[in-house]
Amino acid sequence: MDRITGDTSPSSPENPYAAAGVDTAAGDLAVELMKGAVARTHGPEVQGGVGGFAGLFDASALRGYERPLLATSTDGVGTKVAIAQAIDKHDTIGLDLVGMVIDDIAVVGARPLFMTDYIACGKVVPSRIADIVAGIARGCSETGAALVGGETAEHPGLLGPNDYDVAGAATGVVEASAVLGPERVRPGDVVLALASSGPHSNGYSLIRHIVAGAGIGYGDNAADFGMTWGEALLEPTRLYTRPLLDLVDEVGDGVHALSHVTGGGLAANLARVLPRGSWVEVDRSTWEPPAVFRVLAELGDLSLTTTEGTWNLGIGFFAVVAPERADAATAALARTGIATWQVGVVGDGPRPDGEFEQGAKGVDGGAVRLVGSYGGIPRIGAK
Repeated sequence: MDRITGDTSPSSPENPYAAAGVDTAAGDLAVELMKGAVARTHGPEVQGGVGGFAGLFDASALRGYERPLLATSTDGVGTKVAIAQAIDKHDTIGLDLVGMVIDDIAVVGARPLFMTDYIACGKVVPSRIADIVAGIARGCSETGAALVGGETAEHPGLLGPNDYDVAGAATGVVEASAVLGPERVRPGDVVLALASSGPHSNGYSLIRHIVAGAGIGYGDNAADFGMTWGEALLEPTRLYTRPLLDLVDEVGDGVHALSHVTGGGLAANLARVLPRGSWVEVDRSTWEPPAVFRVLAELGDLSLTTTEGTWNLGIGFFAVVAPERADAATAALARTGIATWQVGVVGDGPRPDGEFEQGAKGVDGGAVRLVGSYGGIPRIGAK
């Protein structure tokens, strides 16, 4: 794990790199602070330790697969980091990164193997970098992935002293015969919604625009949430990987497809995992969007329906399951503390009149639209 860009000579007035603004000594301290958290994600498959040029993972475990397919994903956290920087709280951004990267791998039914991260910053502040990486390591532990590599790059002059951005990539494995996706979806399948923990890591440019327009500071008290605005908006992304993989183990081939509600919102992301020619009407009356979305929409003078392509509005994942296994799937997720409820059924043939979302992110899949008005019903498994 090569953590810091640049040479390893000590910083001093004679060191031209230090004069240019790169503090390699601070980088070395950051590595020392994070080593324990990273090491706790390592199982016997990880070879070597922190500090190498490349992370090594023993792939002999893949011999147990008949036809193993490697799944990979890469992503960042987006402008949510601006709120972390504003209130100087950095220990949950890593959880957001893991959610954005590793939960995407779970969509196809893959088990994560390992992850790497990249942090670009204007100045290495060892405790800050250690907090970020500790969050990533915690997320990796919760999802069953090893954090095998990373890089922290100091970019003075390009980024301000308190500015940083994070990104990551992960690899997982799935048996070829067990890949989840549109090919498994059938007419009559039930679409289940899995509750989110908040905005997760999407739509924060709109959130920040609304907050700034209302003259609110992130350190201001948010009476609706019982904490500051910054704390409320930094609620970490819920991690779904382990509950979903356990669901697949328990329900078996009753789980047909999964959709991670990230950029693009509700309809677009569900449409991506439906077969061409199918359609779903997602019934808004089956849930009430959490307070954070309702308060933000009111502040921004927006209707909730206009934000459906930006925010998750309380749904972090969709699961498309066989109708005879829907109750079992709901109960299994409830045991993990994830509120789950039915929002629609997969249809085929001529679809109802009206506009549907289709062709999102280059995928010519099914068609989805939201119908009705938002309501609220008791949710099974709320935690």
